[in-house]
Parts: sequence; C-alpha cells; structure tokens
Amino acid sequence: MRLDYSGLKDQSKFTLTDFDWADSKQLLNNGGHYKIIWAKESDLVIWVDGYKMNLNRNQIVFCTPLNILKLDKASGIIAALFNREFYCIRDHDEEVSCNGFLFYGSSLPMVLDLDEKEIKSFELMFLMFQEELETIDSVQGEMLRVLLKRLLIKATRLIKMKSPQENLPKPQYDIVRRYHLLVEKYFRNLHSVAAYAELLFKSPKTLSNLFKKLGKESPSQIINERITLEAKRLLLFSDKTAEEIGYELGFKEAAHFSKFFKKQVGLPPLVFKKENNT
Repeated sequence: MRLDYSGLKDQSKFTLTDFDWADSKQLLNNGGHYKIIWAKESDLVIWVDGYKMNLNRNQIVFCTPLNILKLDKASGIIAALFNREFYCIRDHDEEVSCNGFLFYGSSLPMVLDLDEKEIKSFELMFLMFQEELETIDSVQGEMLRVLLKRLLIKATRLIKMKSPQENLPKPQYDIVRRYHLLVEKYFRNLHSVAAYAELLFKSPKTLSNLFKKLGKESPSQIINERITLEAKRLLLFSDKTAEEIGYELGFKEAAHFSKFFKKQVGLPPLVFKKENNT
C-alpha cells in the first residue's frame, strides 16, 4: 500500500505506506521528510544514520528529515511521511508542542510504546488517514493536516506521561525543550553549556540541576552527542575529509576534532569510517 497526497501550489507532500511498494523505501532516505514509523505487527530492525536500532512490536519511532533510514525488512509496518511544506513542525510548534520533544536531532529518535488502549486509538487515526487519502477533493490536504496534528498532540501527551518530564512544571519543561532546539540550531558553532545558558538567560548550574532532575544526559552530554551524531553522518554519508568535517563542526584544528571524536566514539574518525563502510 502507498497512498500519496501532493499539493501542487505549495509542493506539500504526505504519504501513508506499509513499504510493500519498492519505491516507498526511497522515501526513507529523502532528506525532506519527517517520518513516523509504527512496528504494528512484529518487531522491527531499523538502521538510523547507519546504526542499528531495535523497534519492538507496537512501538512508534519519530524521525526528522535529517535521519537517513534503512529497513532490514518491510512487513507489518505502517508509516506516515510528510515534508515541511505539508506541515512545518517548527512553525506550528505552538499548536502541537512537539518540536524539541518528538522531533530533534540531539539524541536517538524518540520512541513511543503503545498499550492496548493506545493501539486502538492509533489504529483509528491511521484508518482515518487512509480514508481521507482515498477521498480526493478540495479540502483533502487540510483534513490530512488536522489528522496529523491530532496524532502529534496525542503522541506528545503519551510520551510526556511516561517520562520524568511529566513531573516538571511547565516553565522548566519549556527550558528543556528550548535547550534541545538551541543545540540543534547552534551545535556547529557553540560547544559550551555556558553559551546556551546565556541564550536562555539561565546559569549553567541551573541547567545542570534541571537536567539532573530528569535523570538523563547532562547539558554538556547533549551538546557532545549532537556534534558526534553529525560527525558520524558526515563521515558515513559524505565525501568530506575528517579535516573538513572538523572545521564544519566548529573545531579550529583538525587534531582537536580527532581527539574529541575518539573520546566520544572510541575510534579516530578515519578508523570509524573505514570500519563502518566495509
């Protein structure tokens, strides 16, 4: 199954697919698509930016246009894919509050576990997507956007309920979200927690204490993970040299980049590239 919507005037695109069609898999490597993939009927092995990720049955993963994906198999899956022209996560953040939460590049893609009640709810939403894609009229695009907005809000609520962030007051939760967004925007140039603390009008200590409450990565780890993720992507999926990548990621000396990468990954950049491209 592959059902597509295309807006001719604004170049917006939305696709619902189970990847049975061979050309559907090409969408996973399309840099312009957000990707929502549900392992509906069985466990799934998915490769995200060259790294293996196990997705259990009835888990949904949310990937940004930056993520390059590959599936080991394509059975028992349902996925919704859309580009920025169809629904811009950043511009509509006040509506769905998912930017920097469901979708961000500073860590592994967000995964949602569904229980029996939630499975029925998401089955209904995906069925409504299918019905709407089979109804071609002048309001089809708007109806699909309404359904997508509902899905994003529902998923954001569920993940918040199941995470430590549920107990954070809204102002603190917003700081966490904004921190992730700022790291995503500036990680190539700003490598210190102090720089982001200044943008948020907070002290580095305040940020560290806030992230400590979550029991997750420290602010500095989030920066380092984002830089490392981009370095890995460029090493594996571009023809740039390690020196060029280091400069692109804000390192003034190639040796500094090499030392940083080895500390984070355990291998020098060129060794990492050789071992993962064979």
